[in-house]
Amino acid sequence: MSFQKFELHEKILAGVQMLGYQKPTPIQLQAIPLVTEGRDLMGLAQTGTGKTAAFVLPILQRFMEKPLGRIRALIIAPTRELSEQTHEAIKQLGHKTKLRSAAVYGGVSIHNQINRLRGNVEIISACPGRLLDHIERGTIDLSHVEVLVLDEADHMFDMGFLPDVRKIVKHLPKKRQTLLFSATMPDDVKSLAMDLLQNPVTIQIGHTAPVMTVAHRFYPVQMGIKTALLKDILEKTEMESVLVFTRTKSRAKSLAMQLDKSGHKVISLHGNLTQQKRKQALDGFRDGRYEIMVATDIAARGIDVTRISHVINYDMPSTADAYTHRIGRTGRASKTGDAFTFVTGDDLALAHSLKRILGEKLQYHNVAGLTSEIQKSSSKNNSPDMKSRNQRRPFARPAQTRRKPKQRSFGNTNRSSWSHRAPSAA
Repeated sequence: MSFQKFELHEKILAGVQMLGYQKPTPIQLQAIPLVTEGRDLMGLAQTGTGKTAAFVLPILQRFMEKPLGRIRALIIAPTRELSEQTHEAIKQLGHKTKLRSAAVYGGVSIHNQINRLRGNVEIISACPGRLLDHIERGTIDLSHVEVLVLDEADHMFDMGFLPDVRKIVKHLPKKRQTLLFSATMPDDVKSLAMDLLQNPVTIQIGHTAPVMTVAHRFYPVQMGIKTALLKDILEKTEMESVLVFTRTKSRAKSLAMQLDKSGHKVISLHGNLTQQKRKQALDGFRDGRYEIMVATDIAARGIDVTRISHVINYDMPSTADAYTHRIGRTGRASKTGDAFTFVTGDDLALAHSLKRILGEKLQYHNVAGLTSEIQKSSSKNNSPDMKSRNQRRPFARPAQTRRKPKQRSFGNTNRSSWSHRAPSAA
């Protein structure tokens, strides 16, 4: 089935073809016709399933036949990266149309944004804080908004943005179409949906669990051994592009420095960076100049890099939902991926919860001399994952070398030293 099914304008189809989209994803198949009809919609789908195009395409279609020159669609997202990603998707899918968009978020000059907003923009992709700044300054007019999109609503709740969203909604016309997309649905987001959506259609693609095209591997390890274990895994595992998550900004920075000293092409991404440096880091990771990105949870949403083969949780996330969002950075668009998680004694409660969710897809692994036995003492006897873990052949220790390591690459060189694993599906 192709995108021709949706009877999109030929100029919009040109954008679809330019991006190489072959067939709609499940969320697109179900959402696009309903959004085109003007229905309010609540879409539940895992990250990496094509939600952005599911609302961007029908919005572009809706605006093709009407006068231009005023803000008619508002897309609210929790992070700068996600706002910028949505803005780029609008530009690419609508590059043949006369429709214009702008990204509105903090960390950059508000005056440049004001000048952009004066240029007859039809679609705004915004973060709540900076959008409220514009509303208070009177530099943005939302009185003609026809479509409101709340993207990654659960993450907006996690970041404390729901009160700001409610303030923003007061400045919008009551008669409008409202779309809410989320990977999970906590009670506060359900309450917001009930208040803002009128007779909505609910679409749920799969379950609010980690992407099923991802293999999950847990490593029991002591805190002080994590970095040595990470280096060993990077040396011995065939990888294309790796996203490493840490709990704190300082740890992301220091871990990236340690990996850099070991010869890896690595960059860090965290909240202490300026918006310009964050963009440079993302661009470098996206185009392959950096093979490893070490990031805090700021990167769990809004990174659209389809070639990420591995996500490594250097630090365990705080909740199962947070695990879902991190892991959603790999296995995107139905591709396969791998998720490695380091589990310390403090992480066992969440580890057991994730085991119940993931079942046999989660396997425990040992690396000789680096992993520990903390999981065995806290698991039920005869646990299937513990039996299989003890029977697995451990990774070999890194080879000793007297010279300073050269800049490494995950290309074809030295693949004989990597663990044997089938290549990911294209």
